[in-house]
Amino acid sequence: MIPSLTPGRRCGVLLHPTALPGTPACGSFGEAAAAWIQLLAAEGVGVWQLLPLAPTDAGGSPYSSPSGFALNPWLLDGQRLVEDGLLEQVDLEDLPAGASAGLDLAAAAERSEVLARLLLERWPEQPEFQRRAFGAWSLKEQFWLKDHCRFMVLRRLQGQKPWWEWPDPLARRQARALAEFERDQGDALLQEALVQWQLQVQWLRLLALARSLGVEILGDLPFYVAHDSADVWSHRRLFSLGSRGSLRSQSGVPPDYFSKTGQLWGTPVYSWFWHRISGFSWWLQRLERQLELLDCLRLDHFRALDASWCVPGGDSTAEHGTWRPSPGRALLQGLRRRVRKVGAAQVLPLVAEDLGVITPGVEALRDDFQLPGMKILQFAFDGDPDNAYLPANYKGTNWVVYTGTHDNATCIGWWASLEEEERRRVEACLGEEVHAPGWQLLRLALESPADLAVVPLQDLLHLDDAARFNTPGTTEGNWQWRLQDPIAALQGPLLGLGQMARQYGRGSR
Repeated sequence: MIPSLTPGRRCGVLLHPTALPGTPACGSFGEAAAAWIQLLAAEGVGVWQLLPLAPTDAGGSPYSSPSGFALNPWLLDGQRLVEDGLLEQVDLEDLPAGASAGLDLAAAAERSEVLARLLLERWPEQPEFQRRAFGAWSLKEQFWLKDHCRFMVLRRLQGQKPWWEWPDPLARRQARALAEFERDQGDALLQEALVQWQLQVQWLRLLALARSLGVEILGDLPFYVAHDSADVWSHRRLFSLGSRGSLRSQSGVPPDYFSKTGQLWGTPVYSWFWHRISGFSWWLQRLERQLELLDCLRLDHFRALDASWCVPGGDSTAEHGTWRPSPGRALLQGLRRRVRKVGAAQVLPLVAEDLGVITPGVEALRDDFQLPGMKILQFAFDGDPDNAYLPANYKGTNWVVYTGTHDNATCIGWWASLEEEERRRVEACLGEEVHAPGWQLLRLALESPADLAVVPLQDLLHLDDAARFNTPGTTEGNWQWRLQDPIAALQGPLLGLGQMARQYGRGSR
């Protein structure tokens, strides 16, 4: 059973906040996000699914972040800062605007830097209640905030070099070097903290709005963290690193049907011995932080909680890795104990991303903790009657079923890529000719036994692959699709989704 404020069959939409309209360069935690939540509620759509809210890498990916705890500064909304008295309206007049219709990575970064500088400049003018609120928040969040701020400021000072190329005293976090750095960079560190404070204030306001309207937020957490991240720099022994910070073992997946050399992700694998010794403290803090910001969390690459593919650090392909067991059961037991202490439901608010070749051990770990798994309808039509993604083969109801995800083609793009034989299989399953693949797969998802059915907004809008969000294995042009029409223009598609969902017992009104 998927933990829920409103138990029962539900439906949701996948849309990342960076793709929201109405603000320069990038979507934000502002008016459009609130309007989106209100529209979902009005049409009886009970779940909004996001990608990770973390800062991105240089290519815009939220799955390779410099922080496992921080929020993405691009999402800070300037108008909300004005409304809360932290900026003046005149401050927003010269904010950089994006040069393209989609998310403009350079302009988004520049815009967030301008807002950050303005926040710092206006800070001496703020009343005492704001200072007290910031002080209480920063004290509560010290377990991650201090090192995040240090890391981001140091990386700028070092010309964006990775931490293992910094001067040795800073790379090794020598106390004297850090103390001197903090004395010299007090304003820059304060600026980073102020941005994270206001990001959390703005996001929690949206979360409270969603909860008040019966809309739940399903987030996403990458399994690994980036090599060049505050987490690895500040907790080196928790990761498989050499003495000077190089990768001893790196993550990936082995060769398969899709890749003869496997996938090499370049993130350090975990030194599970030290995680066990610490009682999984870092992992539990990371999960608890996410669950303070979200109602439920999809755990990406869940199979690595059973065993992970570990590749020698110097390799350039994933062919020569080995499977090594992971203490996922002990970690999840620790999280369940922590959840019970605060009086929450005994079922963990997690969704297991269990796609691909999954072993009995992974299935047992998922099922023993009653975690829902994932089904992708685009994967269902290979001609195998036992295909696990066909709704007729779902065992039980504890699933989240998708037409496709952020890593898939849009349904229009997927349909265009199919051979004639594959198209016939799809039409045989649907019982009709295909004329609107996204909506027809959506109907299949809604009528399936799965507890939750989710559709990417691009499929609701009948968009082709020009609107695709990410193509795995590529580094250009991803994460940049953005909604151009105002939120009000989505009322028709959301109304249609809500009406169809209620036909299959999934509407919330």
